[in-house]
Amino acid sequence: MTHAPRLDADPPAESLLPPVRPSLYDRFVLHLSLDPRAARLYGWIGPAIVVVLAGVLRLWNLGAAHDLMNQFDETYYVKDAWTLSQLGYEAAWPAEANDRFLAGATDIFTTDPAFVIHPPLGKWIIALGMMIVGPENGWGWRLTTALLGTAAVLVLMLIAKRLTRSTTFAVIAGLLMAVDGLAISMSRVALLDTPLMFFVLLAFLFVLLDRERTMTRIAQTVAARFDEHDEPPSWGPILWNRPWIVAAGTALGAATAVKWSGAWVLAGLGVYLVVTDALARRRAGVLFWPTDAIRQGAATFLLLVPVAVVVYLASWTGWLVSDGGYSRHAADANPATGPWSWVPLSLQSLWLDHVTMFNAASQITSGHTYASPAWQWPLLLRPTGMYYHHDVLGTDGCTAVNGCSSVIASIPNPLIWYAAVAAVLYLAYRFVVARDWRHALVLTGIAVTYVPWLFYPERTIFQFYTVLMLPFMLLALVFALRDIAGPAHADAYRRHTGQRLVLVFLVVALALSAFWYPVISAMTVPYDFWRLHNWMPTWV
Repeated sequence: MTHAPRLDADPPAESLLPPVRPSLYDRFVLHLSLDPRAARLYGWIGPAIVVVLAGVLRLWNLGAAHDLMNQFDETYYVKDAWTLSQLGYEAAWPAEANDRFLAGATDIFTTDPAFVIHPPLGKWIIALGMMIVGPENGWGWRLTTALLGTAAVLVLMLIAKRLTRSTTFAVIAGLLMAVDGLAISMSRVALLDTPLMFFVLLAFLFVLLDRERTMTRIAQTVAARFDEHDEPPSWGPILWNRPWIVAAGTALGAATAVKWSGAWVLAGLGVYLVVTDALARRRAGVLFWPTDAIRQGAATFLLLVPVAVVVYLASWTGWLVSDGGYSRHAADANPATGPWSWVPLSLQSLWLDHVTMFNAASQITSGHTYASPAWQWPLLLRPTGMYYHHDVLGTDGCTAVNGCSSVIASIPNPLIWYAAVAAVLYLAYRFVVARDWRHALVLTGIAVTYVPWLFYPERTIFQFYTVLMLPFMLLALVFALRDIAGPAHADAYRRHTGQRLVLVFLVVALALSAFWYPVISAMTVPYDFWRLHNWMPTWV
């Protein structure tokens, strides 16, 4: 039996509460949705401010550490880059070359070849800076790395904008990378990892652009065939007009020409493209979608891989057109016979050189103070100290009782790093639950830049390699922060609470970045200030 409500009954408690006004951010978003001109202006100004900030943090006082950092490979890459620009190949240097090079004697190299274990493109990039501003100081040999590190922030924002469809969260992704200590420090040293990261990010952007065109074309083509025959088509279209895949192959060829680990990304993205094509054909209703995806996969391979090979080989032009490079004539005395006899001797020698390089690289197992196997990387147990200089009281203006230190520590912002690690686990869970293609792309980026290193437990590797993973970890973090901020359909209280949590996180992260910046940029600070950053015994 139904009873009529009592007229004197108390109203529900929630009806007594005053309505919650939308948050400042929600009102801002509403304003942008009503004012296209303001939205366009915000879409330009927000990312531009982040790029300028990233550039300042990477370029300011870039030559402060007037050193070639013997602990790490800057000592090799800088000199190799300079001889590349002068001879076309990496040449050997005499003993005590570093001190003489730093003193301005940059012409003391020999014409004898130097053995190297990395392809030349990254060193050509370093050489470009020295050719522009000169090789006399760190500005010359670090300039192009700093510029690419800045450009990588922009590319990350372009990726984040396409994944989240939000300028604000794209700006947050760029901001986190702009101020992160690992990203900054690796942009301020003449190593190969930042150029590698830039080309890998560029490839992922191009794959995203291809997806925006291809998924719609598959659906429309299959739908048209269904309408024409009034039954699901057996086969979908084979798409050859995919210029962004060619662009991705170009970027990945360049990445591999910086470091061979770019080849892992090439393989991983190739698999990703085949899988996404297969799923798109299944959704569209293609009957034989697995076989159809294999057909398209062959076409995708031809669009992606050959151009990567051409770009990679082109990076060796200096070695190929000169005569002095290491193993340049290795095949002359014993050229290939049989089916490979048609290959030019120069390319046969290049192949032999690559065999030697691979064998040498695979045997790098010697101990190192800063070595850190890949399983340790998420825990941040052994960040890499790139550079350290100490002055006692009264030397070079030092007024600190315990002396002064100049440090380049390639350590990420601890809050951002550990939050990003947690966000990767969260994103993996969300992918299992929701099967969101955006999550799949980010997880693919993490997998191809991290998982292969787990198979080299005996290899001497370092925490700073994670700069290649960092952008994808930040994308995972941005997805997590967006979920914390609350979905658009959530009530105002939920949005208020979530957005305040995100704001608190960003403020603390920025404060920590300011605290860490002096010891990732070679600023001279009191030794005791440096010690404040050694939160773990292994961080020294």
